[in-house]
Amino acid sequence: MALRLPPRHFASSTVRYLSSQATATSNLSQNVQESISREATLPNPDPSDDSPSAALVKEHSKFMLATYARPPPVFVKGEGSYLWDLENRKYLDFTAGIAVNALGHSDPGSVKVISDQAKTLWHASNLYYNPWTGALSQLLVEKTLASGAMHDAATVFVCNSGSEANEAAIKFSRKVGKVLDPTGAKHEFVSFYKSFHGRTMGSLSATPNPKYQEPFAPMLPGFRYGTYNDIAAINDLVTDKTCGVIIEPIQGEGGVNVASDQFLIALAKRCRETGAVLVYDEIQCGLSRTGTLWAHGHLPKEAHPDILTTAKALGNGFPIGATIVNHHVSEKIKIGDHGTTFGGNPMACRLAHYVVSQLSDPKLQQDVLSKSKIFVERFERMRERYPDLITEIRGKGLILGLQLTQDPLPIVKAARERGLLVITCGINTLRFVPPLTVSQDEIDSGLNILEEAIEATR
Repeated sequence: MALRLPPRHFASSTVRYLSSQATATSNLSQNVQESISREATLPNPDPSDDSPSAALVKEHSKFMLATYARPPPVFVKGEGSYLWDLENRKYLDFTAGIAVNALGHSDPGSVKVISDQAKTLWHASNLYYNPWTGALSQLLVEKTLASGAMHDAATVFVCNSGSEANEAAIKFSRKVGKVLDPTGAKHEFVSFYKSFHGRTMGSLSATPNPKYQEPFAPMLPGFRYGTYNDIAAINDLVTDKTCGVIIEPIQGEGGVNVASDQFLIALAKRCRETGAVLVYDEIQCGLSRTGTLWAHGHLPKEAHPDILTTAKALGNGFPIGATIVNHHVSEKIKIGDHGTTFGGNPMACRLAHYVVSQLSDPKLQQDVLSKSKIFVERFERMRERYPDLITEIRGKGLILGLQLTQDPLPIVKAARERGLLVITCGINTLRFVPPLTVSQDEIDSGLNILEEAIEATR
Protein backbone atom coordinates (compact mmCIF):
# COMPACT_ATOMS: atom_id res chain seq x y z
CA MET A 1 0.00 0.00 0.00
CA ALA A 2 1.66 3.22 -1.13
CA LEU A 3 1.56 6.35 1.01
CA ARG A 4 0.10 9.48 -0.55
CA LEU A 5 0.75 12.39 1.76
CA PRO A 6 0.67 15.99 0.46
CA PRO A 7 4.20 17.42 0.81
CA ARG A 8 2.89 20.78 2.07
CA HIS A 9 2.22 19.18 5.44
CA PHE A 10 5.90 18.54 6.12
CA ALA A 11 9.15 20.39 6.55
CA SER A 12 11.45 20.51 3.56
CA SER A 13 13.56 17.58 4.62
CA THR A 14 10.46 15.51 5.30
CA VAL A 15 9.24 16.26 1.82
CA ARG A 16 12.43 14.82 0.41
CA TYR A 17 12.04 11.64 2.48
CA LEU A 18 8.41 11.13 1.60
CA SER A 19 8.66 11.98 -2.07
CA SER A 20 11.82 10.02 -2.77
CA GLN A 21 11.67 7.09 -0.39
CA ALA A 22 8.37 6.49 1.39
CA THR A 23 5.95 5.84 -1.45
CA ALA A 24 6.95 2.17 -1.46
CA THR A 25 9.69 0.02 -0.04
CA SER A 26 11.06 -0.47 -3.53
CA ASN A 27 11.92 3.24 -3.61
CA LEU A 28 14.11 3.10 -0.52
CA SER A 29 17.75 4.07 -0.79
CA GLN A 30 20.29 1.33 -1.33
CA ASN A 31 21.54 1.63 2.25
CA VAL A 32 18.06 1.21 3.67
CA GLN A 33 17.34 -1.80 1.44
CA GLU A 34 20.57 -3.41 2.59
CA SER A 35 19.64 -2.71 6.21
CA ILE A 36 16.27 -4.36 5.76
CA SER A 37 17.90 -7.29 4.03
CA ARG A 38 20.16 -7.80 7.05
CA GLU A 39 17.08 -8.05 9.21
CA ALA A 40 15.06 -10.20 6.83
CA THR A 41 14.08 -12.61 9.59
CA LEU A 42 11.76 -9.93 11.01
CA PRO A 43 8.72 -8.77 9.02
CA ASN A 44 8.77 -5.28 10.60
CA PRO A 45 12.28 -4.58 11.93
CA ASP A 46 12.64 -1.21 13.63
CA PRO A 47 14.04 1.39 11.23
CA SER A 48 17.84 1.28 11.13
CA ASP A 49 20.17 4.12 12.02
CA ASP A 50 20.63 4.98 8.34
CA SER A 51 16.91 4.94 7.51
CA PRO A 52 14.75 7.91 6.48
CA SER A 53 12.98 7.58 9.84
CA ALA A 54 16.22 7.90 11.77
CA ALA A 55 17.30 10.89 9.68
CA LEU A 56 13.97 12.62 10.25
CA VAL A 57 14.05 11.95 13.99
CA LYS A 58 17.62 13.23 14.21
CA GLU A 59 16.67 16.44 12.44
CA HIS A 60 13.52 17.10 14.47
CA SER A 61 14.44 15.83 17.92
CA LYS A 62 16.86 18.66 18.63
CA PHE A 63 13.89 21.05 18.50
CA MET A 64 11.54 18.87 20.58
CA LEU A 65 11.50 19.00 24.37
CA ALA A 66 12.43 15.49 25.49
CA THR A 67 9.45 14.42 27.59
CA TYR A 68 8.90 11.04 25.87
CA ALA A 69 11.12 8.07 25.06
CA ARG A 70 9.84 6.91 21.71
CA PRO A 71 10.71 3.81 19.64
CA PRO A 72 12.19 4.35 16.15
CA PRO A 73 9.14 4.11 13.81
CA VAL A 74 7.70 7.38 12.47
CA PHE A 75 3.99 6.96 11.79
CA VAL A 76 2.56 8.83 8.82
CA LYS A 77 -0.75 7.15 8.04
CA GLY A 78 -3.57 5.30 9.77
CA GLU A 79 -6.64 3.45 8.57
CA GLY A 80 -8.99 1.42 10.74
CA SER A 81 -6.93 -0.76 13.06
CA TYR A 82 -3.65 -0.17 11.20
CA LEU A 83 -0.79 2.33 11.11
CA TRP A 84 1.95 2.77 8.50
CA ASP A 85 5.39 4.20 9.15
CA LEU A 86 7.70 6.27 6.98
CA GLU A 87 9.22 3.12 5.45
CA ASN A 88 5.69 1.92 4.61
CA ARG A 89 5.71 -0.83 7.24
CA LYS A 90 2.21 -1.81 8.32
CA TYR A 91 1.32 -2.29 12.01
CA LEU A 92 -1.79 -3.68 13.66
CA ASP A 93 -2.57 -1.19 16.42
CA PHE A 94 -3.82 -2.56 19.75
CA THR A 95 -3.11 0.79 21.45
CA ALA A 96 -5.61 3.04 19.60
CA GLY A 97 -3.59 6.09 20.58
CA ILE A 98 -3.94 5.05 24.27
CA ALA A 99 -7.67 4.26 24.09
CA VAL A 100 -8.35 7.33 21.94
CA ASN A 101 -9.13 6.09 18.42
CA ALA A 102 -12.19 4.09 19.46
CA LEU A 103 -13.64 4.29 15.94
CA GLY A 104 -10.28 3.46 14.39
CA HIS A 105 -7.78 5.61 12.52
CA SER A 106 -9.10 8.03 9.90
CA ASP A 107 -12.68 6.95 10.52
CA PRO A 108 -14.55 8.02 7.33
CA GLY A 109 -17.47 9.54 9.24
CA SER A 110 -15.13 11.60 11.39
CA VAL A 111 -13.22 12.74 8.31
CA LYS A 112 -16.43 13.97 6.69
CA VAL A 113 -17.55 15.83 9.81
CA ILE A 114 -14.16 17.55 10.16
CA SER A 115 -14.11 18.48 6.48
CA ASP A 116 -17.63 19.91 6.55
CA GLN A 117 -17.07 21.91 9.73
CA ALA A 118 -13.66 23.15 8.58
CA LYS A 119 -15.44 24.89 5.73
CA THR A 120 -17.98 26.41 8.11
CA LEU A 121 -16.59 27.57 11.48
CA TRP A 122 -13.66 26.40 13.62
CA HIS A 123 -13.62 28.81 16.53
CA ALA A 124 -15.49 31.84 17.80
CA SER A 125 -14.71 31.70 21.57
CA ASN A 126 -16.95 31.19 24.57
CA LEU A 127 -17.91 34.85 24.47
CA TYR A 128 -20.62 33.74 22.03
CA TYR A 129 -22.96 30.81 21.45
CA ASN A 130 -22.40 28.32 18.65
CA PRO A 131 -24.66 25.42 17.60
CA TRP A 132 -22.37 22.57 18.66
CA THR A 133 -21.27 23.19 22.26
CA GLY A 134 -24.85 22.97 23.44
CA ALA A 135 -25.72 20.12 21.10
CA LEU A 136 -22.82 18.03 22.41
CA SER A 137 -23.69 18.87 26.02
CA GLN A 138 -27.30 17.85 25.45
CA LEU A 139 -26.29 14.61 23.75
CA LEU A 140 -23.87 13.66 26.55
CA VAL A 141 -26.52 14.24 29.20
CA GLU A 142 -29.27 12.43 27.29
CA LYS A 143 -27.14 9.44 26.31
CA THR A 144 -25.80 9.17 29.86
CA LEU A 145 -29.29 9.15 31.35
CA ALA A 146 -30.56 6.68 28.73
CA SER A 147 -27.64 4.33 29.43
CA GLY A 148 -28.60 3.94 33.09
CA ALA A 149 -25.44 5.68 34.29
CA MET A 150 -25.21 8.92 36.34
CA HIS A 151 -28.98 9.16 36.83
CA ASP A 152 -28.89 12.88 37.69
CA ALA A 153 -26.50 14.13 35.01
CA ALA A 154 -27.52 17.70 34.27
CA THR A 155 -24.95 19.99 32.66
CA VAL A 156 -21.58 19.82 30.92
CA PHE A 157 -18.38 21.86 30.84
CA VAL A 158 -16.49 21.25 27.58
CA CYS A 159 -12.70 21.59 27.58
CA ASN A 160 -9.71 20.27 25.64
CA SER A 161 -8.29 17.21 27.41
CA GLY A 162 -8.63 14.71 30.22
CA SER A 163 -6.34 16.68 32.51
CA GLU A 164 -8.50 19.76 31.98
CA ALA A 165 -11.66 17.78 32.64
CA ASN A 166 -10.21 16.59 35.94
CA GLU A 167 -8.94 20.07 36.81
CA ALA A 168 -12.50 21.31 36.39
CA ALA A 169 -13.76 18.48 38.61
CA ILE A 170 -11.26 19.39 41.34
CA LYS A 171 -12.17 23.09 41.15
CA PHE A 172 -15.89 22.36 41.19
CA SER A 173 -15.44 20.11 44.22
CA ARG A 174 -13.51 22.83 46.05
CA LYS A 175 -16.27 25.33 45.21
CA VAL A 176 -18.92 22.99 46.61
CA GLY A 177 -16.84 22.61 49.76
CA LYS A 178 -16.59 26.39 50.12
CA VAL A 179 -20.35 26.80 49.71
CA LEU A 180 -21.08 24.08 52.28
CA ASP A 181 -18.46 25.41 54.72
CA PRO A 182 -17.44 29.04 54.11
CA THR A 183 -14.61 28.70 56.65
CA GLY A 184 -12.62 26.75 54.04
CA ALA A 185 -12.14 23.73 56.30
CA LYS A 186 -13.91 21.47 53.79
CA HIS A 187 -11.16 21.54 51.17
CA GLU A 188 -9.42 18.15 51.25
CA PHE A 189 -9.44 16.07 48.10
CA VAL A 190 -9.10 12.28 48.06
CA SER A 191 -7.68 10.02 45.34
CA PHE A 192 -6.19 6.53 45.27
CA TYR A 193 -2.82 4.89 44.83
CA LYS A 194 -2.06 3.58 41.33
CA SER A 195 -4.44 6.15 39.86
CA PHE A 196 -3.65 8.53 37.02
CA HIS A 197 -5.64 11.73 36.61
CA GLY A 198 -3.34 13.98 34.58
CA ARG A 199 -0.16 16.06 34.44
CA THR A 200 -1.39 19.56 35.32
CA MET A 201 -0.69 20.56 38.92
CA GLY A 202 -4.18 19.86 40.25
CA SER A 203 -4.66 16.56 38.43
CA LEU A 204 -1.04 15.65 39.18
CA SER A 205 -1.63 16.29 42.88
CA ALA A 206 -4.41 13.69 42.63
CA THR A 207 -2.00 11.20 40.98
CA PRO A 208 0.02 9.66 43.84
CA ASN A 209 2.88 8.25 41.80
CA PRO A 210 6.37 9.37 42.90
CA LYS A 211 7.64 9.08 39.33
CA TYR A 212 5.25 11.81 38.23
CA GLN A 213 5.11 13.91 41.40
CA GLU A 214 8.62 14.13 42.81
CA PRO A 215 10.18 16.27 40.04
CA PHE A 216 7.51 18.91 40.66
CA ALA A 217 7.00 18.69 44.43
CA PRO A 218 5.55 20.12 46.52
CA MET A 219 2.12 19.20 45.27
CA LEU A 220 -0.93 21.35 45.91
CA PRO A 221 -1.99 21.21 49.57
CA GLY A 222 -5.01 19.30 50.79
CA PHE A 223 -4.68 16.04 48.84
CA ARG A 224 -5.00 12.70 50.62
CA TYR A 225 -4.49 9.21 49.18
CA GLY A 226 -6.14 5.88 49.91
CA THR A 227 -5.80 2.25 48.86
CA TYR A 228 -7.95 1.11 45.95
CA ASN A 229 -10.63 -1.42 46.96
CA ASP A 230 -9.91 -1.03 50.70
CA ILE A 231 -13.43 -0.70 52.09
CA ALA A 232 -12.33 -0.74 55.73
CA ALA A 233 -10.25 2.42 55.27
CA ILE A 234 -12.95 4.58 53.67
CA ASN A 235 -14.37 6.17 56.82
CA ASP A 236 -10.98 7.42 58.00
CA LEU A 237 -10.02 8.55 54.51
CA VAL A 238 -13.17 10.51 53.64
CA THR A 239 -14.10 12.91 56.44
CA ASP A 240 -16.08 16.09 57.03
CA LYS A 241 -13.04 17.97 55.71
CA THR A 242 -13.29 16.19 52.34
CA CYS A 243 -14.70 18.30 49.52
CA GLY A 244 -14.21 15.72 46.78
CA VAL A 245 -13.16 12.17 45.94
CA ILE A 246 -11.92 11.11 42.50
CA ILE A 247 -11.62 7.51 41.35
CA GLU A 248 -11.26 5.56 38.12
CA PRO A 249 -13.77 2.67 38.03
CA ILE A 250 -11.01 0.90 36.12
CA GLN A 251 -7.49 2.21 36.61
CA GLY A 252 -5.82 2.40 33.20
CA GLU A 253 -2.25 3.63 33.68
CA GLY A 254 -2.09 1.96 37.09
CA GLY A 255 -2.35 -1.54 35.67
CA VAL A 256 -5.96 -2.13 34.46
CA ASN A 257 -7.19 -2.55 38.03
CA VAL A 258 -10.96 -2.89 38.44
CA ALA A 259 -12.75 -1.34 41.40
CA SER A 260 -15.14 -3.78 43.07
CA ASP A 261 -18.82 -2.87 43.11
CA GLN A 262 -18.82 -3.16 46.89
CA PHE A 263 -15.98 -0.64 47.16
CA LEU A 264 -17.63 1.91 44.88
CA ILE A 265 -20.96 1.55 46.68
CA ALA A 266 -19.30 2.02 50.08
CA LEU A 267 -17.27 4.97 48.82
CA ALA A 268 -20.37 6.68 47.42
CA LYS A 269 -22.24 6.13 50.68
CA ARG A 270 -19.44 7.78 52.64
CA CYS A 271 -19.37 10.72 50.23
CA ARG A 272 -23.09 11.30 50.81
CA GLU A 273 -22.58 11.11 54.57
CA THR A 274 -19.85 13.75 54.54
CA GLY A 275 -21.13 15.95 51.72
CA ALA A 276 -18.11 15.20 49.53
CA VAL A 277 -18.43 15.39 45.77
CA LEU A 278 -17.89 11.99 44.13
CA VAL A 279 -15.98 12.15 40.83
CA TYR A 280 -15.68 9.20 38.45
CA ASP A 281 -12.76 9.58 36.05
CA GLU A 282 -13.85 7.57 33.00
CA ILE A 283 -11.42 9.22 30.63
CA GLN A 284 -9.90 5.86 29.63
CA CYS A 285 -12.57 3.33 30.62
CA GLY A 286 -15.66 5.23 29.44
CA LEU A 287 -17.47 5.74 26.14
CA SER A 288 -18.31 2.07 25.60
CA ARG A 289 -14.81 0.67 26.13
CA THR A 290 -16.25 -1.74 28.72
CA GLY A 291 -19.26 -2.61 26.55
CA THR A 292 -21.54 -0.05 28.20
CA LEU A 293 -21.49 3.69 27.63
CA TRP A 294 -19.97 4.27 31.08
CA ALA A 295 -18.08 1.76 33.19
CA HIS A 296 -20.21 2.51 36.27
CA GLY A 297 -23.55 2.10 34.50
CA HIS A 298 -24.31 -1.24 36.15
CA LEU A 299 -24.10 0.20 39.66
CA PRO A 300 -27.17 1.18 41.71
CA LYS A 301 -28.14 4.86 41.62
CA GLU A 302 -26.78 5.50 45.09
CA ALA A 303 -23.28 4.71 43.75
CA HIS A 304 -23.47 7.08 40.78
CA PRO A 305 -21.09 10.07 40.70
CA ASP A 306 -21.79 13.77 41.14
CA ILE A 307 -19.21 14.49 38.43
CA LEU A 308 -18.14 12.34 35.48
CA THR A 309 -15.05 13.21 33.43
CA THR A 310 -14.34 12.10 29.87
CA ALA A 311 -11.87 12.79 27.05
CA LYS A 312 -9.69 10.39 24.98
CA ALA A 313 -12.27 8.62 22.76
CA LEU A 314 -14.59 11.65 22.88
CA GLY A 315 -12.89 13.19 19.83
CA ASN A 316 -11.43 9.99 18.32
CA GLY A 317 -8.08 11.79 18.22
CA PHE A 318 -9.20 15.40 18.03
CA PRO A 319 -8.47 17.19 21.36
CA ILE A 320 -11.58 17.53 23.52
CA GLY A 321 -12.65 16.72 27.07
CA ALA A 322 -15.83 17.15 29.09
CA THR A 323 -16.90 17.35 32.72
CA ILE A 324 -20.49 16.21 33.32
CA VAL A 325 -22.05 17.40 36.58
CA ASN A 326 -25.35 16.99 38.45
CA HIS A 327 -27.54 19.80 39.82
CA HIS A 328 -25.99 19.47 43.27
CA VAL A 329 -22.75 20.70 41.75
CA SER A 330 -23.93 22.91 38.89
CA GLU A 331 -26.12 25.12 41.09
CA LYS A 332 -23.01 26.15 43.04
CA ILE A 333 -20.94 27.13 39.99
CA LYS A 334 -21.36 30.76 38.97
CA ILE A 335 -20.41 32.77 35.89
CA GLY A 336 -16.67 33.43 35.98
CA ASP A 337 -15.81 30.46 38.20
CA HIS A 338 -14.11 28.61 35.35
CA GLY A 339 -13.32 29.04 31.69
CA THR A 340 -11.39 27.93 28.61
CA THR A 341 -10.26 29.57 25.39
CA PHE A 342 -10.50 26.61 23.01
CA GLY A 343 -12.90 24.37 24.96
CA GLY A 344 -16.29 24.07 23.32
CA ASN A 345 -15.13 25.17 19.90
CA PRO A 346 -17.55 24.10 17.13
CA MET A 347 -15.00 21.93 15.32
CA ALA A 348 -14.27 19.72 18.32
CA CYS A 349 -17.87 19.68 19.54
CA ARG A 350 -19.40 18.74 16.20
CA LEU A 351 -16.90 15.90 15.85
CA ALA A 352 -17.52 14.72 19.42
CA HIS A 353 -21.26 14.84 18.79
CA TYR A 354 -20.75 12.43 15.91
CA VAL A 355 -18.39 10.21 17.91
CA VAL A 356 -20.76 9.94 20.90
CA SER A 357 -23.61 9.07 18.54
CA GLN A 358 -21.53 6.24 17.09
CA LEU A 359 -20.10 4.94 20.37
CA SER A 360 -23.50 4.85 22.08
CA ASP A 361 -24.83 2.39 19.50
CA PRO A 362 -26.03 -0.80 21.29
CA LYS A 363 -24.74 -2.98 18.45
CA LEU A 364 -21.22 -1.58 18.84
CA GLN A 365 -21.40 -2.11 22.60
CA GLN A 366 -22.52 -5.71 22.18
CA ASP A 367 -19.69 -6.28 19.72
CA VAL A 368 -17.22 -4.94 22.30
CA LEU A 369 -18.37 -7.62 24.75
CA SER A 370 -18.09 -10.34 22.09
CA LYS A 371 -14.61 -9.20 21.10
CA SER A 372 -13.60 -9.07 24.76
CA LYS A 373 -14.46 -12.75 25.10
CA ILE A 374 -12.16 -13.57 22.18
CA PHE A 375 -9.30 -11.72 23.86
CA VAL A 376 -9.90 -13.26 27.28
CA GLU A 377 -10.22 -16.82 25.95
CA ARG A 378 -6.92 -16.46 24.10
CA PHE A 379 -5.30 -14.89 27.16
CA GLU A 380 -6.46 -17.82 29.28
CA ARG A 381 -4.84 -20.24 26.85
CA MET A 382 -1.66 -18.16 26.91
CA ARG A 383 -1.64 -18.25 30.69
CA GLU A 384 -1.90 -22.03 30.59
CA ARG A 385 0.94 -22.15 28.06
CA TYR A 386 3.14 -19.64 29.92
CA PRO A 387 2.29 -20.05 33.62
CA ASP A 388 5.70 -18.73 34.63
CA LEU A 389 5.10 -15.52 32.66
CA ILE A 390 1.37 -14.64 32.83
CA THR A 391 -0.15 -14.55 36.31
CA GLU A 392 -3.41 -12.62 35.92
CA ILE A 393 -5.89 -11.27 33.37
CA ARG A 394 -7.68 -8.05 34.35
CA GLY A 395 -10.17 -5.61 32.88
CA LYS A 396 -13.52 -5.45 31.13
CA GLY A 397 -14.58 -5.09 27.53
CA LEU A 398 -11.67 -3.82 25.47
CA ILE A 399 -9.58 -2.42 28.30
CA LEU A 400 -7.58 -5.47 29.32
CA GLY A 401 -4.31 -6.17 31.06
CA LEU A 402 -1.97 -9.15 31.21
CA GLN A 403 0.05 -9.24 34.43
CA LEU A 404 3.53 -10.59 33.77
CA THR A 405 6.30 -11.76 36.06
CA GLN A 406 8.93 -9.80 34.12
CA ASP A 407 9.54 -6.54 32.31
CA PRO A 408 7.19 -6.53 29.28
CA LEU A 409 9.27 -4.14 27.16
CA PRO A 410 11.18 -6.90 25.30
CA ILE A 411 7.82 -8.40 24.33
CA VAL A 412 6.56 -4.99 23.24
CA LYS A 413 9.59 -4.57 20.98
CA ALA A 414 9.38 -8.09 19.60
CA ALA A 415 5.69 -7.58 18.84
CA ARG A 416 6.33 -4.25 17.15
CA GLU A 417 9.00 -5.78 14.92
CA ARG A 418 6.45 -8.39 13.91
CA GLY A 419 3.77 -5.82 13.10
CA LEU A 420 1.79 -5.45 16.35
CA LEU A 421 1.66 -2.38 18.60
CA VAL A 422 0.96 -2.95 22.30
CA ILE A 423 1.71 -0.78 25.34
CA THR A 424 2.38 -1.25 29.02
CA CYS A 425 0.94 0.09 32.28
CA GLY A 426 1.35 -0.37 36.01
CA ILE A 427 4.13 -2.76 37.00
CA ASN A 428 4.96 -5.44 34.41
CA THR A 429 1.53 -5.24 32.76
CA LEU A 430 0.74 -5.44 29.06
CA ARG A 431 -2.26 -3.24 28.21
CA PHE A 432 -4.71 -3.87 25.36
CA VAL A 433 -6.97 -1.00 24.29
CA PRO A 434 -7.57 -1.56 20.55
CA PRO A 435 -10.10 0.36 18.48
CA LEU A 436 -13.61 -0.74 19.44
CA THR A 437 -14.12 -1.43 15.73
CA VAL A 438 -11.31 -4.02 15.60
CA SER A 439 -12.42 -7.16 13.75
CA GLN A 440 -12.26 -10.76 14.94
CA ASP A 441 -9.71 -11.56 12.24
CA GLU A 442 -7.56 -8.65 13.41
CA ILE A 443 -7.81 -9.84 17.01
CA ASP A 444 -6.76 -13.34 16.02
CA SER A 445 -3.92 -12.02 13.88
CA GLY A 446 -2.68 -9.71 16.62
CA LEU A 447 -2.75 -12.38 19.31
CA ASN A 448 -0.88 -14.77 17.02
CA ILE A 449 1.83 -12.13 16.72
CA LEU A 450 1.81 -11.64 20.48
CA GLU A 451 2.49 -15.33 21.02
CA GLU A 452 5.30 -15.20 18.47
CA ALA A 453 6.76 -12.24 20.35
CA ILE A 454 6.56 -14.08 23.65
CA GLU A 455 8.31 -17.10 22.15
CA ALA A 456 11.01 -14.87 20.68
CA THR A 457 11.85 -13.38 24.06
CA ARG A 458 11.97 -16.58 26.11
